[in-house]
Amino acid sequence: MKAKPFVKWVGGKTQLIEQLEALLPADFDQWENVTYIEPFVGGGAMLFYMLQTHSNIQSAIINDINPDLITCYKVVRDNPTELVNSLKELQKEYYSLQSEESRKQFYLLMRDKFNTKALDPLRNTTLFFFLNRTCFNGLYRVNKAGLFNVPFGRYESPTICDANTIFADSKLLKNVIILTGDYQETLSYAEGKTLFYFDPPYRPLNNTSSFNDYTKEAFNDVAQHRLKEFCDKVEASGYKFMLSNSDCADMFFDDLYLQYVIDRVWASRSVNANASKRGKLTEILVHNYERTRQQQIAV
Repeated sequence: MKAKPFVKWVGGKTQLIEQLEALLPADFDQWENVTYIEPFVGGGAMLFYMLQTHSNIQSAIINDINPDLITCYKVVRDNPTELVNSLKELQKEYYSLQSEESRKQFYLLMRDKFNTKALDPLRNTTLFFFLNRTCFNGLYRVNKAGLFNVPFGRYESPTICDANTIFADSKLLKNVIILTGDYQETLSYAEGKTLFYFDPPYRPLNNTSSFNDYTKEAFNDVAQHRLKEFCDKVEASGYKFMLSNSDCADMFFDDLYLQYVIDRVWASRSVNANASKRGKLTEILVHNYERTRQQQIAV
């Protein structure tokens, strides 16, 4: 059983993995004792892929500002058996409910309990998993008060407990350093051959397609500029980075990252937007190295 994301996450990179792999530094497999850092880990698709594909990664650091998500990573890493048992009990209770209305009321009750912010890590993670599997479209969204507010998803028999994935992920995460807080703190963990992969909340393509409500703090254009300045620090320190974001029509990122290399990757995003009207070239990948694996293969 391969490790894979244990939660659904808006903007997950599963569909883009092959394209991201092709745009790694051309000599990445020749690097020794690699440190890999994800300051915005989210669902972790790239993390799980990189750790299972590139054995030269000796140290991995992940961070996210969402404390509930980071608690999940820690519980999956440190207490997988207890988590599986807790999820099995909750799944059994949910499956025993006979009507959609009773399942909805149960969902709302669990959501209220989750929003008390007074649960121990195991129970908090159990409810995080439950809500992620039973809420509308697997979204994670909070209001300005930081409370989870996604409505009921009307799934009759969702997989609340995926024990195989939890155990596989736990094994892979054993040697991963897990942080929560300002992404800029991750720079202190870089040493030697280090690759940063940034997957921040995306800049909206337009006024109607905004979705970056993972935390109560907004990630606006000021935050995007602050992130660019951090990328400059990474560059000045001699480390390599890749950064994903939306391909905005106003060329915001082309101007912001003018000094770096920008590639465009094919993707399909449809949260709060009609993807068919945007075309397929919807994401950019910024990096501070010229030659990529894709170019190496072409040669």
